[in-house]
Amino acid sequence: MDEEKVEETSEQPKPKKNKLFLLAIVAVVLLLAAGSGYFFFLKKGEKPSTEPSHTEAATKSVLVPLDPFILNLMEQGRFLKVTMQLELTAEEYKDMVDSKIPQIRDAIITLVSSKSVESISSPEGKMQLKDEILLRANQAVGRDVFKSVYFTEFVMQ
Repeated sequence: MDEEKVEETSEQPKPKKNKLFLLAIVAVVLLLAAGSGYFFFLKKGEKPSTEPSHTEAATKSVLVPLDPFILNLMEQGRFLKVTMQLELTAEEYKDMVDSKIPQIRDAIITLVSSKSVESISSPEGKMQLKDEILLRANQAVGRDVFKSVYFTEFVMQ
């Protein structure tokens, strides 16, 4: 009789585990169905526009690329190759900026060549250098026409 009781008790937990497993699978399927239903039915009417909106057209950025700089840093034998683009505050300044490129390049060369490797190798140093370049470039033009500086290449040796 003891053997029959052992067999009966070992068989009873299996149906409960199967029921829990089946219930978990049904729950996952229902969640997936609800999520896909939301996506297809509620998001169906929202189609992305191919035309730029009025605010996108107004905030379109104009970038002025500068030729690469290869500069001596403050330490002997240390060099920096940097390529950057300056973002204008308004498109109407493009012609004025193009005529002032030599003055802008001179201001950047003077600034960067006075920097040490330590001062510009950290991310904070690069951010500070960007701020200083922005200030000097705006001073070279004579008004605030640049709103940001983007490094597209930055190599030190």
